[in-house]
Amino acid sequence: MFEPVLLLYMMKELVFATNNIHKLDEIRAIAGNTCVIKSLADYCITGEIPEDYNSLEENAMQKARYIHKILGKDCFADDTGLEIEALNNEPGVFSARYSRIGKPVFMDLPVNEGNIKKVLEKLADQTSRNARFRTVIALIYKNKEFLFEGIIKGDILKEKSGEHGFGYDPVFRPEGYSVSFAEMDPSEKNHISHRAEAIRKMINFIGGL
Repeated sequence: MFEPVLLLYMMKELVFATNNIHKLDEIRAIAGNTCVIKSLADYCITGEIPEDYNSLEENAMQKARYIHKILGKDCFADDTGLEIEALNNEPGVFSARYSRIGKPVFMDLPVNEGNIKKVLEKLADQTSRNARFRTVIALIYKNKEFLFEGIIKGDILKEKSGEHGFGYDPVFRPEGYSVSFAEMDPSEKNHISHRAEAIRKMINFIGGL
């Protein structure tokens, strides 16, 4: 049986390339005690991380490379998109800033509120509300690059429901469930989510090296 201090020493340490505290908390909860997830705040990195591409894969890798170049440490980054079938997979790669794209009619709202309002208005006359969340994680480990993907299908509710989570969680209902992500206990969401699937793939991969 390992002593706690020795076990901590043996655990792999990864830097998560994000300044989003909600994502950081969620990923730490998903990873549990399988590895040590360091934040950018641990290294006093607070500026914006570039994500200039039009795909989740390219954006995730760009962010990971940016932090790896600065720190030279094993690190990973994620990019996540909500893909709605009736909207030709919008907002997709632009999910985080959807309400700021095109005609800025939602500029008076916080960006998350504006994002949700824009989605609900665009779906107002649609009968199909099928959607999926897709997360891509880019890992740079021992100076090699890897990608991992997680997907969860569901649909978009007609109005917000629930107080947990962040982003589009109040309007996304995962397939096979009667409640939104935001109505779930965080531990339940972290068991089934797109981000959880991608993180577990990454952790299992590292554990097998």
